[in-house]
Amino acid sequence: MMSSSATSPLARATGTAARRSRTAVIALCWGLVLLDGVDTFIYGSVLPKMLGGHSLGLTPDTAGTIGSYANFGMLLGTILSGMASNWIGRRVTVFVSVVIFTLATLGTGWSQSSDQFGFFRFVCGFGLGALLPIAISYGMEFTSRGRRALATGVIMTAHQTGGALAPLLALWLVDDHGWRTAFIVSAIPALILLPVAVKLLPESPTNLLTRGRRADAELLAADYGTELAEPKATGGDKLDALKNLFRHGQWATTLCFWLTSFAGLLLVYGVGQWLPKIMVDLGHDTGDSLLFSTFLNVGGICGMLIAGRTADRIGPRKVVIAWFVLTAVFVYLMGVEMSVGVLYAVVFCAGLLLFSGQTMVYATVGTHHNDEDRPTALGWVSGMGRFGAIFGPWIGGALIEAGNADIGFTMYACAALFGALMMTAAALTIKSRTAAKV
Repeated sequence: MMSSSATSPLARATGTAARRSRTAVIALCWGLVLLDGVDTFIYGSVLPKMLGGHSLGLTPDTAGTIGSYANFGMLLGTILSGMASNWIGRRVTVFVSVVIFTLATLGTGWSQSSDQFGFFRFVCGFGLGALLPIAISYGMEFTSRGRRALATGVIMTAHQTGGALAPLLALWLVDDHGWRTAFIVSAIPALILLPVAVKLLPESPTNLLTRGRRADAELLAADYGTELAEPKATGGDKLDALKNLFRHGQWATTLCFWLTSFAGLLLVYGVGQWLPKIMVDLGHDTGDSLLFSTFLNVGGICGMLIAGRTADRIGPRKVVIAWFVLTAVFVYLMGVEMSVGVLYAVVFCAGLLLFSGQTMVYATVGTHHNDEDRPTALGWVSGMGRFGAIFGPWIGGALIEAGNADIGFTMYACAALFGALMMTAAALTIKSRTAAKV
């Protein structure tokens, strides 16, 4: 008689098909976030050409203001998308966000004035910000519980890859065809990928269950081999997921998560934007200064995978704390005089830690909250972090304008230590709340 614990060929085949289906979901999310990354960074890539040619009458001051428009759009998009996805479905939210930033990117390329350009960058930022937390939520839901941090890291490598591709796209197109072409061409892949996503991307089983479609949710969960937790009774309150971020003492943890994200995005956008300029001001060759940005982003891609695997073994909170402390060390060292070869290695290590440290903030928040609350929690932690994305470049520019570029890396290192401190505080609030329940 066959043992009951034996696995039949049909069961193995079914399990393999489910894993392949989940992989397809992760791959679709990766592709969509890649588009997000390209459209996020294409502005900075064409900006030198636009300023050099006085396109649309842009000056460094107006260019900085337009950059802030995009960040404010991202702030609103990240905050609203999580709640919207609970109301209309995560699948629809993803598609709407992609349509918004694709059309806005095309509009940016066709703009005839700086006001139009700024408006379309704001709208583009809204769509870009809306997509990211939902894509991360998809990755976590369609991945086994023990690999969710890795799934988050894998999806976020797409954003870094987009950041690396955007300058190459600009280099290929801008000189011969103008800056407008870069925006238009960067929008074209979305027109190809979106129909594929419409056909293949499933709805979230948890979202279906929350909206009362139990049979559909159970069927979908079985097809993809995902866990399906019973939703909490909410009494039909559409803001319940938001309120859960503050109930039962959760407010302190939420605040610490937000402050950690603020510090992380201050680092990501501050160091990312001003690294070449600070290096030039510190006496490095312009070519080396641009290559430093490449090494920073390549380090970021590697770091996503390393941090994800490590977080799945020891927990994402511990990774965030350790990564931010090490980021402080390497960012500070970037301002220390040393040989160029060693400095490349230091910049690579800083990128490896910096970007993945912020990504593991998202993994921490995602694993801390249940499937129903996760999109809202991710949207708000990313949205609050956007204030850091605005402040980081501003404070870097202010230091450079005042002739204090030499203390720029020290300031960013302090921000990293602040992030580590806030995540430590978050861990203590969780421990205290858990102990109180015993």
